[in-house]
Amino acid sequence: MELDLLWISFAIIVIAGISIDLFSDHFHRFFKKSQKPKDSFRVEIIWTAIWISLGIGFAIPIYFILGEIKSIEYITAYTLEKSLSVDNLMVFVLIFTSLGISHILQHRVLMWGIIGAIFMRIGFIAAGISLLETFHWMIYVLGAVLLFTSLRMITKKEKEKLEVEKTFSVRFLKKFIPIDTSENHSSFIIKKQGKRYATLLLVALFSVEMTDLVFALDSIPAVLSISGDLFIIITSNIFAVLGLRSLYFVIGRGIEKLFYLKYGLTVMLGFIGIKMLISDVYEIEVIHSLIVILLVLGCTVGFSLIRKR
Repeated sequence: MELDLLWISFAIIVIAGISIDLFSDHFHRFFKKSQKPKDSFRVEIIWTAIWISLGIGFAIPIYFILGEIKSIEYITAYTLEKSLSVDNLMVFVLIFTSLGISHILQHRVLMWGIIGAIFMRIGFIAAGISLLETFHWMIYVLGAVLLFTSLRMITKKEKEKLEVEKTFSVRFLKKFIPIDTSENHSSFIIKKQGKRYATLLLVALFSVEMTDLVFALDSIPAVLSISGDLFIIITSNIFAVLGLRSLYFVIGRGIEKLFYLKYGLTVMLGFIGIKMLISDVYEIEVIHSLIVILLVLGCTVGFSLIRKR
């Protein structure tokens, strides 16, 4: 009964948040033109603070209803997911810059992208938990995947401009609908001479969804090492994703100043991968995982600020 109350509270917050985004989308394009950049930035900071406060604050009812251990699992999973989701922002910047999507329309793409990501991640989480419960040896496979991802992340070269036309998402989209690149439209699909065309806006949305799909394949196995509780994993994941849109507009353009972000995420994924591989021999407690994640995150931001100065 108490868990049902938590589910209901979580559902109300998520539905309210998505509804506000859907409602604001109708007015955002009009008010944005008259707003000063400084005012717009201030609004995004406020929304980022609200979403992070809601995400962290949700640990309080979990603590009183489900206990201390579950609340620590939630905070650890949320912190991990939030940290990994920041890497998404770098790719989003590349996508929007390469396609020339205006600042006004970026809000719309990210809003629908987040809605799609929520449903996609719920499916991945349910499948991941089912796999681990049925085939325990999958924990070694997921651990190896995370180690491989951490090594790939540290060795890959960053791109200044993304060649969107050559990406899998665009080539896949072209199989179903032709793409009109003549100009930027505010609609996802347009009609020309009786034929439907996908616009650059739809290409951006599809690319954002595919990007989140790829990152989910890394982040969800990582969070499964923190907790096997469906409620903890879903709530921490969704709260981390919900604040991604406003966070993008706050730090998206300056994310390249986080010089050591790649190294910090590499250490996190490597640590989680090792944690999963040795889980049957030595179990690292959740509180220790949280301490490691917070230390790595703090060092990443701290050293980046020092280098910036």
